Amino acid sequence: MRIWVNGELGGELATVPALDHGLTTGDGVFETIKIVNGQPFAVRRHLERLVRSATGLGLPAPDVARIESGIAEVTAADPGIAFGRLRITFTGGVSPLSSDRGTTGPTIVIATQAIEPPAPTSAIVTVPWTRNERSAVAGLKTTSYAENVRALAYAKERGGSEAIFANTVGALCEGTGSNIFCVYDGELVTPTLESGALAGVTRALVIEWFGATERDVPLEQLFEADEIFLTSTTRDVQGIHRVDDRELPAPGSITAQAAKIFADRSLEDLNP
Repeated sequence: MRIWVNGELGGELATVPALDHGLTTGDGVFETIKIVNGQPFAVRRHLERLVRSATGLGLPAPDVARIESGIAEVTAADPGIAFGRLRITFTGGVSPLSSDRGTTGPTIVIATQAIEPPAPTSAIVTVPWTRNERSAVAGLKTTSYAENVRALAYAKERGGSEAIFANTVGALCEGTGSNIFCVYDGELVTPTLESGALAGVTRALVIEWFGATERDVPLEQLFEADEIFLTSTTRDVQGIHRVDDRELPAPGSITAQAAKIFADRSLEDLNP
Protein backbone atom coordinates (compact mmCIF):
# COMPACT_ATOMS: atom_id res chain seq x y z
CA MET A 1 0.00 0.00 0.00
CA ARG A 2 1.18 3.49 -0.89
CA ILE A 3 -0.41 6.61 0.58
CA TRP A 4 0.04 10.20 -0.61
CA VAL A 5 -1.11 12.93 1.82
CA ASN A 6 -1.03 16.56 0.69
CA GLY A 7 1.94 15.93 -1.57
CA GLU A 8 3.94 13.61 0.69
CA LEU A 9 4.29 9.96 -0.32
CA GLY A 10 4.33 7.39 2.48
CA GLY A 11 3.23 3.93 3.48
CA GLU A 12 0.55 2.39 5.68
CA LEU A 13 1.48 4.60 8.64
CA ALA A 14 0.73 7.86 6.80
CA THR A 15 -1.61 10.04 8.89
CA VAL A 16 -3.99 12.97 8.80
CA PRO A 17 -4.62 15.36 11.71
CA ALA A 18 -7.07 14.21 14.40
CA LEU A 19 -9.16 17.36 13.84
CA ASP A 20 -9.60 16.80 10.12
CA HIS A 21 -13.25 17.52 9.27
CA GLY A 22 -13.48 14.35 7.19
CA LEU A 23 -12.77 12.37 10.38
CA THR A 24 -14.84 14.36 12.86
CA THR A 25 -17.94 15.01 10.72
CA GLY A 26 -17.59 13.06 7.47
CA ASP A 27 -17.12 16.35 5.61
CA GLY A 28 -15.43 15.04 2.52
CA VAL A 29 -15.80 13.34 -0.84
CA PHE A 30 -13.94 10.53 -2.51
CA GLU A 31 -13.40 8.50 -5.65
CA THR A 32 -12.31 4.90 -6.11
CA ILE A 33 -10.44 4.11 -9.32
CA LYS A 34 -9.73 0.61 -10.61
CA ILE A 35 -6.10 -0.40 -11.12
CA VAL A 36 -5.33 -3.12 -13.68
CA ASN A 37 -1.72 -4.18 -14.21
CA GLY A 38 -0.51 -1.09 -12.42
CA GLN A 39 -2.60 1.31 -14.53
CA PRO A 40 -5.59 3.35 -13.30
CA PHE A 41 -8.80 3.22 -15.36
CA ALA A 42 -11.10 6.11 -16.36
CA VAL A 43 -9.17 8.72 -14.37
CA ARG A 44 -10.69 11.65 -16.26
CA ARG A 45 -14.27 10.65 -15.49
CA HIS A 46 -13.50 9.98 -11.84
CA LEU A 47 -11.82 13.35 -11.39
CA GLU A 48 -14.72 15.11 -13.06
CA ARG A 49 -17.07 13.47 -10.56
CA LEU A 50 -14.74 14.31 -7.67
CA VAL A 51 -15.00 17.98 -8.63
CA ARG A 52 -18.81 17.73 -8.89
CA SER A 53 -19.06 16.06 -5.49
CA ALA A 54 -16.72 18.53 -3.80
CA THR A 55 -18.40 21.64 -5.14
CA GLY A 56 -21.82 20.09 -4.49
CA LEU A 57 -20.81 19.70 -0.84
CA GLY A 58 -19.60 23.29 -0.72
CA LEU A 59 -15.92 22.42 -0.65
CA PRO A 60 -13.44 24.23 -2.91
CA ALA A 61 -12.88 22.67 -6.31
CA PRO A 62 -10.02 20.17 -6.09
CA ASP A 63 -6.77 20.96 -7.87
CA VAL A 64 -7.08 18.32 -10.59
CA ALA A 65 -3.51 18.72 -11.85
CA ARG A 66 -2.13 18.20 -8.35
CA ILE A 67 -4.26 15.11 -7.85
CA GLU A 68 -3.18 13.71 -11.22
CA SER A 69 0.41 14.17 -10.09
CA GLY A 70 -0.37 12.32 -6.86
CA ILE A 71 -1.98 9.47 -8.79
CA ALA A 72 1.13 9.17 -10.93
CA GLU A 73 3.34 9.09 -7.82
CA VAL A 74 1.44 6.38 -5.97
CA THR A 75 1.01 4.14 -9.01
CA ALA A 76 4.68 4.51 -9.94
CA ALA A 77 5.66 3.63 -6.36
CA ASP A 78 3.64 0.40 -6.46
CA PRO A 79 3.61 -0.79 -10.08
CA GLY A 80 3.07 -4.46 -9.27
CA ILE A 81 -0.67 -4.25 -8.52
CA ALA A 82 -2.34 -6.69 -10.90
CA PHE A 83 -5.82 -5.71 -9.72
CA GLY A 84 -6.61 -3.12 -7.10
CA ARG A 85 -8.17 0.14 -6.11
CA LEU A 86 -6.86 3.67 -5.91
CA ARG A 87 -8.82 5.93 -3.59
CA ILE A 88 -8.79 9.72 -3.62
CA THR A 89 -10.19 11.34 -0.47
CA PHE A 90 -10.76 15.10 -0.38
CA THR A 91 -11.92 16.58 2.95
CA GLY A 92 -12.68 19.91 4.57
CA GLY A 93 -9.30 19.81 6.35
CA VAL A 94 -8.51 20.74 9.94
CA SER A 95 -11.62 22.34 11.46
CA PRO A 96 -13.32 23.07 14.78
CA LEU A 97 -15.03 20.27 16.69
CA SER A 98 -18.37 21.25 15.18
CA SER A 99 -20.07 21.41 11.80
CA ASP A 100 -18.22 24.65 11.00
CA ARG A 101 -15.36 24.33 8.55
CA GLY A 102 -11.88 25.63 9.30
CA THR A 103 -9.70 27.88 7.20
CA THR A 104 -6.58 25.74 6.70
CA GLY A 105 -7.72 24.30 3.40
CA PRO A 106 -8.62 20.78 2.30
CA THR A 107 -6.83 17.53 2.97
CA ILE A 108 -6.05 15.28 0.00
CA VAL A 109 -5.24 11.59 0.46
CA ILE A 110 -4.46 9.20 -2.39
CA ALA A 111 -3.96 5.52 -1.55
CA THR A 112 -3.55 2.27 -3.46
CA GLN A 113 -4.41 -1.26 -2.39
CA ALA A 114 -4.25 -4.62 -4.15
CA ILE A 115 -7.54 -6.55 -3.96
CA GLU A 116 -8.96 -9.80 -5.28
CA PRO A 117 -10.82 -9.61 -8.61
CA PRO A 118 -14.60 -9.85 -8.23
CA ALA A 119 -16.48 -13.12 -8.58
CA PRO A 120 -18.30 -13.50 -11.93
CA THR A 121 -21.68 -13.54 -10.16
CA SER A 122 -22.93 -12.61 -6.73
CA ALA A 123 -25.96 -12.32 -4.44
CA ILE A 124 -27.72 -9.16 -3.26
CA VAL A 125 -29.97 -8.39 -0.32
CA THR A 126 -32.61 -5.68 -0.07
CA VAL A 127 -32.43 -3.65 3.13
CA PRO A 128 -35.11 -2.06 5.33
CA TRP A 129 -33.61 1.43 5.04
CA THR A 130 -34.05 3.98 2.26
CA ARG A 131 -32.01 6.39 0.21
CA ASN A 132 -33.24 9.97 0.54
CA GLU A 133 -33.43 11.26 -3.02
CA ARG A 134 -34.08 14.76 -1.64
CA SER A 135 -31.06 14.80 0.67
CA ALA A 136 -28.55 17.65 0.54
CA VAL A 137 -25.94 15.07 -0.47
CA ALA A 138 -28.02 13.01 -2.90
CA GLY A 139 -25.91 12.12 -5.91
CA LEU A 140 -22.65 13.16 -4.21
CA LYS A 141 -19.96 10.62 -3.37
CA THR A 142 -19.30 11.73 0.20
CA THR A 143 -17.27 10.15 2.98
CA SER A 144 -20.40 10.06 5.17
CA TYR A 145 -20.68 6.32 4.62
CA ALA A 146 -22.03 4.99 7.92
CA GLU A 147 -25.40 3.97 6.47
CA ASN A 148 -23.60 2.05 3.74
CA VAL A 149 -21.40 0.28 6.27
CA ARG A 150 -24.48 -0.72 8.27
CA ALA A 151 -26.40 -1.87 5.19
CA LEU A 152 -23.51 -3.87 3.76
CA ALA A 153 -23.02 -5.66 7.07
CA TYR A 154 -26.75 -6.49 7.04
CA ALA A 155 -26.43 -7.94 3.53
CA LYS A 156 -23.33 -9.99 4.34
CA GLU A 157 -25.02 -11.46 7.41
CA ARG A 158 -27.61 -12.82 4.97
CA GLY A 159 -25.17 -14.19 2.42
CA GLY A 160 -25.02 -11.24 0.02
CA SER A 161 -22.10 -9.21 -1.22
CA GLU A 162 -24.13 -6.03 -1.71
CA ALA A 163 -27.13 -4.29 -0.15
CA ILE A 164 -29.83 -2.73 -2.33
CA PHE A 165 -31.79 0.38 -1.33
CA ALA A 166 -35.14 1.71 -2.39
CA ASN A 167 -35.68 5.46 -2.09
CA THR A 168 -38.26 7.26 0.03
CA VAL A 169 -41.06 6.70 -2.52
CA GLY A 170 -40.35 2.98 -2.83
CA ALA A 171 -38.49 3.05 -6.15
CA LEU A 172 -35.44 0.90 -6.79
CA CYS A 173 -32.34 3.04 -6.25
CA GLU A 174 -28.83 1.58 -5.87
CA GLY A 175 -26.41 -0.49 -3.81
CA THR A 176 -24.01 0.75 -1.14
CA GLY A 177 -21.30 1.15 -3.76
CA SER A 178 -22.89 0.05 -7.01
CA ASN A 179 -25.55 0.77 -9.59
CA ILE A 180 -28.16 -1.81 -10.53
CA PHE A 181 -29.48 -2.90 -13.93
CA CYS A 182 -32.48 -5.16 -14.57
CA VAL A 183 -33.71 -6.93 -17.70
CA TYR A 184 -37.45 -7.04 -18.38
CA ASP A 185 -38.62 -8.83 -21.54
CA GLY A 186 -35.31 -8.13 -23.24
CA GLU A 187 -35.11 -4.46 -22.20
CA LEU A 188 -32.19 -3.36 -20.01
CA VAL A 189 -33.34 -0.85 -17.39
CA THR A 190 -31.48 1.13 -14.71
CA PRO A 191 -32.89 3.66 -12.22
CA THR A 192 -32.69 7.34 -13.13
CA LEU A 193 -30.33 9.66 -11.29
CA GLU A 194 -33.41 11.44 -9.94
CA SER A 195 -34.04 8.31 -7.87
CA GLY A 196 -31.09 9.35 -5.69
CA ALA A 197 -28.65 6.91 -7.29
CA LEU A 198 -25.05 7.98 -7.73
CA ALA A 199 -23.95 8.71 -11.29
CA GLY A 200 -21.59 5.76 -11.47
CA VAL A 201 -18.70 5.88 -13.92
CA THR A 202 -19.19 2.23 -14.90
CA ARG A 203 -22.95 2.84 -15.13
CA ALA A 204 -22.37 5.65 -17.61
CA LEU A 205 -19.99 3.58 -19.71
CA VAL A 206 -22.43 0.66 -19.89
CA ILE A 207 -25.18 3.02 -21.06
CA GLU A 208 -22.86 4.58 -23.67
CA TRP A 209 -21.25 1.37 -24.92
CA PHE A 210 -24.12 -1.10 -24.64
CA GLY A 211 -27.31 0.91 -24.17
CA ALA A 212 -29.95 0.91 -21.46
CA THR A 213 -33.19 2.64 -20.58
CA GLU A 214 -33.08 4.94 -17.57
CA ARG A 215 -36.43 4.45 -15.86
CA ASP A 216 -37.61 4.27 -12.29
CA VAL A 217 -39.39 1.09 -11.21
CA PRO A 218 -40.88 0.05 -7.86
CA LEU A 219 -38.56 -2.00 -5.67
CA GLU A 220 -40.99 -4.92 -5.97
CA GLN A 221 -40.16 -5.21 -9.66
CA LEU A 222 -36.65 -6.23 -8.72
CA PHE A 223 -38.18 -9.64 -8.00
CA GLU A 224 -39.72 -9.82 -11.47
CA ALA A 225 -36.53 -9.16 -13.45
CA ASP A 226 -35.32 -11.79 -15.91
CA GLU A 227 -31.71 -10.80 -15.28
CA ILE A 228 -29.94 -8.45 -12.87
CA PHE A 229 -26.43 -7.13 -12.79
CA LEU A 230 -24.47 -4.61 -10.77
CA THR A 231 -21.91 -2.14 -12.02
CA SER A 232 -19.14 -0.47 -10.06
CA THR A 233 -15.51 0.49 -10.37
CA THR A 234 -14.18 -2.83 -9.11
CA ARG A 235 -17.11 -5.09 -10.08
CA ASP A 236 -17.29 -3.89 -13.71
CA VAL A 237 -20.43 -5.80 -14.86
CA GLN A 238 -21.31 -8.50 -12.34
CA GLY A 239 -24.26 -10.85 -12.79
CA ILE A 240 -26.58 -11.51 -9.85
CA HIS A 241 -27.66 -15.08 -9.13
CA ARG A 242 -29.77 -14.38 -6.04
CA VAL A 243 -31.94 -11.53 -4.73
CA ASP A 244 -32.92 -12.21 -1.12
CA ASP A 245 -34.41 -15.73 -1.44
CA ARG A 246 -35.03 -15.61 -5.19
CA GLU A 247 -32.58 -17.46 -7.44
CA LEU A 248 -31.81 -16.22 -10.97
CA PRO A 249 -29.78 -17.59 -13.87
CA ALA A 250 -26.51 -15.66 -13.97
CA PRO A 251 -24.97 -14.37 -15.97
CA GLY A 252 -27.92 -14.14 -18.33
CA SER A 253 -27.44 -13.54 -22.04
CA ILE A 254 -27.82 -9.76 -21.88
CA THR A 255 -25.57 -9.54 -18.83
CA ALA A 256 -22.93 -11.60 -20.62
CA GLN A 257 -23.12 -9.36 -23.69
CA ALA A 258 -22.81 -6.19 -21.60
CA ALA A 259 -19.88 -7.64 -19.66
CA LYS A 260 -18.02 -8.61 -22.83
CA ILE A 261 -18.51 -5.24 -24.48
CA PHE A 262 -17.41 -3.46 -21.33
CA ALA A 263 -14.29 -5.64 -21.01
CA ASP A 264 -13.37 -5.22 -24.68
CA ARG A 265 -13.88 -1.46 -24.75
CA SER A 266 -11.98 -1.03 -21.47
CA LEU A 267 -8.95 -2.73 -22.97
CA GLU A 268 -9.08 -0.42 -25.99
CA ASP A 269 -9.04 2.78 -23.92
CA LEU A 270 -7.82 3.13 -20.31
CA ASN A 271 -9.21 6.66 -20.02
CA PRO A 272 -12.52 6.70 -21.92
